[in-house]
Amino acid sequence: MGFVLDGLDTESYDRNYSDRDLLKRIVGYFRPYRYRMLLVAVLILVDSVAGTAGPIVISRTIDLVSVEPSSRRFLLAAAIILALGMTSWVSSYIRRISSARIVGDVVLKVREDVFAATIRHDLSFYDEHSSGKIVSRVTSDTQDFSNVVTLVLDLISQVLLVAILTGWLLTLNVQLALILIAIAPLAAVLALSFRRIARKVTRQSRRVNAKINAQIQESISGIVVAKTFRQERAIYDTFLENNIQSYRIGLRRNMTLTAIFPVLGMASGLASAFFLYTSGLATRTGISPGTWYLFMQAVGFFWFPMTSIASFWSQFQDGLSAAERVFALIDAEPRVVQTGAEPVDQVDGHIEFCNMWFRYIEDEDVLSDFTLDIAAGETLALVGHTGAGKSSVARIVPRFYEFQRGKLMIDGRDVRTLDLAQYRHHLGLVPQEPFLFSGTVRDNIRYGYPKATDDEVFASATQISQGDWVVDLSDGLDTDVGERGANLSMGQRQLVALARMLLKDPAIFILDEATASVDPFTEMQIQEGLDTLMQNRTAIVIAHRLSTIKNADRIIVMDHGRIMEEGTHEDLLAAEGHYAELYNTYFRHQSLAYVESFGVAEPAD
Repeated sequence: MGFVLDGLDTESYDRNYSDRDLLKRIVGYFRPYRYRMLLVAVLILVDSVAGTAGPIVISRTIDLVSVEPSSRRFLLAAAIILALGMTSWVSSYIRRISSARIVGDVVLKVREDVFAATIRHDLSFYDEHSSGKIVSRVTSDTQDFSNVVTLVLDLISQVLLVAILTGWLLTLNVQLALILIAIAPLAAVLALSFRRIARKVTRQSRRVNAKINAQIQESISGIVVAKTFRQERAIYDTFLENNIQSYRIGLRRNMTLTAIFPVLGMASGLASAFFLYTSGLATRTGISPGTWYLFMQAVGFFWFPMTSIASFWSQFQDGLSAAERVFALIDAEPRVVQTGAEPVDQVDGHIEFCNMWFRYIEDEDVLSDFTLDIAAGETLALVGHTGAGKSSVARIVPRFYEFQRGKLMIDGRDVRTLDLAQYRHHLGLVPQEPFLFSGTVRDNIRYGYPKATDDEVFASATQISQGDWVVDLSDGLDTDVGERGANLSMGQRQLVALARMLLKDPAIFILDEATASVDPFTEMQIQEGLDTLMQNRTAIVIAHRLSTIKNADRIIVMDHGRIMEEGTHEDLLAAEGHYAELYNTYFRHQSLAYVESFGVAEPAD
């Protein structure tokens, strides 16, 4: 769960980075492009030299024409200024094009890294953190990250211009140059004094925007439920509340960041007046009009970078805050930790839970000293009331969650020592509500095995219930499933998921049977598909259908993370224990419904 900081919810993996650490991390992304960055640096130098030379040429022209006016000198000065302006424009243009390409490449790499880190996280990460906020970090934050670099390059150009001009001024009049240099720190102190305030308010702004994104995504995803229960107004009120909070934080941010401009303006006026007076006194000692003009121009040159810092500071802090959020997501520690990466070329399917303890949150054990041996090729049905621990068993086998104590052995090998990607390649999981991606039925069946040919996809589809369900589709395997499979019924989605799993051909099959109501005919098709899938492989089924339970080699009855009973359907009924109670209160009604629909008793195999 998130914690509260600065009055806004943050994520548990958020952390504060110093500006130095952030900039060091950012520089690391630019290291592969150091030669292109060197070109940019040269272009910045050319641009700065051209920008500095202009005022110097004008000051020298003033001195010359004040002694001997000449239209030729004015024309020559104009030509030089034009040439310098063209040089500055060309170098600036090439520099900005080169910088844009470098920044684009860096943002591409950062986005790849953050998305790779996102998909590597275990399922507990997504249980704890809103998907909308994660999406915000992957998209908008990575884009704003690029602002840091662009603004830094602009600032470097201006600072370099000041440095070149300062060197020239020192050769003209050391006294006035030192006075000018002494004024500069005042502007820097004023601009940088807003740094901490700017970081705080921009961080708040990003958090509230992520909160809005998460609420919008959740509202759109659940719009059917919202409309069913007439909760449109409640959704809107929640959005309105978040939007008002965003407005207030945004207003506070803008007011805070823009407050520096009047301060800097007033300070700049005072500095100019002070320097005007001191330089005016110096002119009595023989300083030329051109030199005096150059020093007065230099006041603006010294203050402009500082004013730029202030004007860019909100965007700069936006970029740093975005980088901070992106790096926090990349650096989030995984909870599922492998101690080795042994190759997994083949899996027979022998699974052993050895004295396992597991919990999702502290002090609430879901599995307590849990021990279970599942033979290779065995079909095991898990039954029990809600909260018994059935889903936890199914989620631990593929290492979606980390257990706290005990061992999980796969074919006699500790699962924590295996190469996780290779191990999962031998597993197949069909969740309670199968997820289909936008595209055709064919695309979704091929999802787990992208190299499969059309013939292989068709063969897998027709093995499920003899392919009768494919005939019912409007365009066969080329039927568009819609977003999240919206164009298909729940039963059809399950059949697509089963065909997808059959094509993958896993050694271990895990099924959380859907509780959604389907018609008896579709239920029969699904059962036939399950029978096909469970042949010659280890199967763990969280069973909701009596037909699946009857066909299981063994039934485990769970309650509060412990095994209460185990055995076959007939043996457990005869024992008249927990299973018999479950059967009489729930599963028996399914058998009666089957008889009402088909006029015959539900088959046991």
